[in-house]
Amino acid sequence: MTDQDIRFDTDFARGLFPEPCWNWSFFDNAGGAYVPESVIDRLTGYMRECQVQPGGPFGPGKDAKERMDLGHASMAALIDAAPDEVVIGPSTSINVYVLSKALRPLWADGDRVIVSDQNHEANAGPWHRLAETGIEVVVWPVDPVSGRLSAADLEPLLNERTRLVAFPHVSNLAGEVNDVAAITRLVHDAGAQVCVDGVAFAPHRAIEVKAWDVDYYLFSFYKLFGPHIGCLYGKRDLLLASRNQYHFFIGEARTTYKLNPAGPQHEIIASLTGIADYITALCEHHFPAPFNSLHQQAKAVSGLVEAREDELCERFLAFLASKSRVRLVGPGADDVSGGGAIRVPTFAFTVEGMASASIPPLLEAERAVIGHGDFYARRLVDALGLDPADGVVRASMVHYTSDADVDRLIAGLDRVIPDS
Repeated sequence: MTDQDIRFDTDFARGLFPEPCWNWSFFDNAGGAYVPESVIDRLTGYMRECQVQPGGPFGPGKDAKERMDLGHASMAALIDAAPDEVVIGPSTSINVYVLSKALRPLWADGDRVIVSDQNHEANAGPWHRLAETGIEVVVWPVDPVSGRLSAADLEPLLNERTRLVAFPHVSNLAGEVNDVAAITRLVHDAGAQVCVDGVAFAPHRAIEVKAWDVDYYLFSFYKLFGPHIGCLYGKRDLLLASRNQYHFFIGEARTTYKLNPAGPQHEIIASLTGIADYITALCEHHFPAPFNSLHQQAKAVSGLVEAREDELCERFLAFLASKSRVRLVGPGADDVSGGGAIRVPTFAFTVEGMASASIPPLLEAERAVIGHGDFYARRLVDALGLDPADGVVRASMVHYTSDADVDRLIAGLDRVIPDS
């Protein structure tokens, strides 16, 4: 059997999570994914066995530090980075905010930052606020119908004073996978840096910060089957050049600390090893041959997940296309036919004649959970000409979403959405 013959085992993956997770068909994964038992065990094990100040001179203190160091190092390895290139902070929103403060002293008044309207506000608001400090902030617009981004719209915005371009790897509404490597090359050719929000990408594909050559990359572990905490990757030389935002006595060389003014969350960082445990379990179940690194394991599993999620995409997009009153945000059925990585299974849509807020409660009979709102992508909602008070309906899937779950979702939406 070749790797091409291996199919992702959804039932095995679901068996690694607490059983109550499956009492409902859950389609709010883009808001926060379920957590496997491995993460829960790492978290509770730390709190039961070594909930003391890490690094102390006695057994539990040493154990606590080792568990934290392992969590930090494993997440760096997951994305193919060195530990001192990874900052683990409270959330992506605060990590971008701190990063913007750390970079501003390096730039002159009149320098330019380009911010995509496809961003979640986490990777938009902090950069927009720099306009109050003398930075020129320019918007990289989206297509006003689909919400998609085009590099052709970015290129004329780049000039010799551009310092940074902030954009998402995947929009949490459009679901579109932007070509990070190509965009990064374009920006680098103009002499600028990129800050990429990978929050909506991370649950679906392997993160390869070195291969993409990104300068800064952010994601949230609670979207990646872990605890509510965020990760900032930065190239080592760029983190060293950024300005300390922590206590004054924290040296500029302490890259993992100086951009986390909240300080490290001990037990939460220790629990991150459980994400590595989960990926390893998936890899060992599907592939008989061992892999040399956690990153290689993640890439192998990602290939299976992508194929599985492409199936979910095609099926659900075909259903939405059959409903004439549905307006889909992002790539549609014609864009993803035959597979490919143009989108992940996060679907935002509106229904003509129906308030978005009215639809999720109607699916309770099917025990299917979806959401509505702007999902902190208010600038994208505005750019699409939608009512920000009502927003969109969003259904989001990941690899543990079963065919039966999708059956329930389609049955429920088919019942409540008019055909014409």
